[in-house]
Amino acid sequence: MKITVIGGTGLIGAKLTRALDDAGHEVLVGARATGVNSYTGEGLEEALTGADVLVDVSNSSYTDEEAARDFFYTSTMNLLSYGRAVGVPHHVALSVVGTDRLARAEGGYFAAKEQQERLIIESQQPYSLVHATQFFEFIRNITDNATHGGKVRVADVLLQPMAAADVAGAVAEVALGRPLYGMVEFAGPEVFSLEQLAVQDLRFRQDEREVTADPLGTYFGAHLQSRDLLPEATARIAPTRYHDWRSN
Repeated sequence: MKITVIGGTGLIGAKLTRALDDAGHEVLVGARATGVNSYTGEGLEEALTGADVLVDVSNSSYTDEEAARDFFYTSTMNLLSYGRAVGVPHHVALSVVGTDRLARAEGGYFAAKEQQERLIIESQQPYSLVHATQFFEFIRNITDNATHGGKVRVADVLLQPMAAADVAGAVAEVALGRPLYGMVEFAGPEVFSLEQLAVQDLRFRQDEREVTADPLGTYFGAHLQSRDLLPEATARIAPTRYHDWRSN
């Protein structure tokens, strides 16, 4: 298959590209570094012509709602428009477990992601949405974002994180299948409290900061219920456990 990966040089994109290439597929890496820009439309026609699948794992560098909405709206409309023009038969996009709940609780970046999904669904083009839980690789960022005055006060929530390599594998699995005309969730094999995972991450880094689960704490500004970041029972479970990932 010929697969165009938009955002192919990022954390997930690079792993996805490598996995697809190793499996013998023809992969075109769509990124500004390769002359393909989904926001401006530069290089999109050439990148998508003849593609069997368009996979969008691109991300906004902006987290405020206005800028993130602008990025995802413009990029997604360009991808849908160029994809329709050249007849791409499958549009796959990566998003986040609980996007709708996060959008309602916080707005911001997640409202922009919800808008992206809605554009794809309403396009009437064959599509699949992949929802993944938080990445192990982002735990440090979550912890640092919750640090105030030298103490870590995290939201009192549960999460079921997964390795970025498993996320890439999940996206590849969906991309190589038939369009779902819907969404599928993927999650890691273990459930943690955010407090528990933050402590493990800090101690691994020999960081003795105190961690507290705050019932009034927020997740990147969002006030969440304890299970808002967890997938449904029907989620597909990735293989890599946190300890095994950390040990590699």
